[in-house]
Parts: sequence; structure tokens; C-alpha cells
Amino acid sequence: MTDAEIEALRRGAEAPVDARPEDIAAVAEDLSASFQSDPQFNWFLRDDARKPAARLAFFKMLLGEIALPDGMVSRPAAGGAVSIWLPSESLGPNPLWKELRALPAILRATGLARFSRIMAMREAMDKYHPMDRPHAYLWFLGVRPEVQGLGVGSRLLAAGLAKVDAEGRHAFLESSNIANVPLYRRYGFEVIREYNPGPGAPPIWAMWREAR
Repeated sequence: MTDAEIEALRRGAEAPVDARPEDIAAVAEDLSASFQSDPQFNWFLRDDARKPAARLAFFKMLLGEIALPDGMVSRPAAGGAVSIWLPSESLGPNPLWKELRALPAILRATGLARFSRIMAMREAMDKYHPMDRPHAYLWFLGVRPEVQGLGVGSRLLAAGLAKVDAEGRHAFLESSNIANVPLYRRYGFEVIREYNPGPGAPPIWAMWREAR
């Protein structure tokens, strides 16, 4: 990328736009690229030639079923990065019909051999997610590999936290990559727990930020 393109992307991350239903395909592409090396995704996703397509379809399902209906999906206007915030009030057990509708996409993503892994991860994340106080949940923050390390993710995070602070809300996230923990600490998050969602699974760092 040219310096001008990088600067435009940074500015776009500082003033992100809300994704719309017609943006699902592009947003899913950005998320799929962002998480292609993620330890947790590589633990529970199927491990065969269908993996890239399965990861992309999985993100499309999450966006269409949960992120866009219940949360705030933000991105630079030109794409390249995505943040997804959910209000804690929207979390909790899903109705049976919603679980059944998502099941085929989940099975395609994991394959039968790794289906138990995603179930174990969901159970652990539910167990260790603090629900005693309402908060904003940073479900995903992803930056495409080719633009990582350019300050795009930090700017997108700052833009999201500005809205969280304007509402006077606490914030919570889980990081599956220890390298990202210092970034979140710079923005006021602190590790409240480290856990493994299942046997052989990489660790997850649960982080909390007090309201400001």
C-alpha cells in the first residue's frame, strides 16, 4: 500500500461507518482474513482443504444472525478492518429455533471431529463472562494481515471505546492472542482471568475495563 492509502485507512478507522446487511459479504471477508492465524479458530475449525471456505461461511452466519441484528458492526468505509460490539443485555441462552438454524453452519465450520471443541469453547466463554454488571462486549476486532501493525486496529478500538464511554458503560473482551493483550491494556482493559476452553486448547485472556 502507498503512504496515502495507509493514511486514508487510518482516518477511516478513526471515523468508522456502520456496516449494513448488504455489507455482510465484504465484512465477512475481512474477518475471515483477519482470523486465519488465530489460535482459537485454528483449534476448533475443521482442518482440511475446506477450512478457508468454512471460516468465511461461519463469519457470514455470525454477522447475519447475531452481530448486525443485536450489535454495532463498525469498519473503515474502504474496509480492511472490523469491530463488533454487543450489549451484554443481548447475551444469554438462545431460543431453540435460533440454535437449530445456526447448527448446520457450525457443523460445516468444525466438521464432526471438532464439533465438541466449539461447544467446549462456548461453555467456557459463557462460564467466565462476567454478567453481574451491564457492559459493552467487544466480540471481535479484526484487521486484515496486510494492514496489521499500521495503527488501524488501535484507531478502530479507540473509536468504539469513545461510544462506550459516552454511554458510561463498562467493557469486556476475550483475547486469544497474548500479543494483543498489551494493546488492550493501553486502552484501560485489565486481565481478570486466563483459561483454557478445553483439553489442548490455547489459552484465552478475559479482560475488563471500568466505565469512564
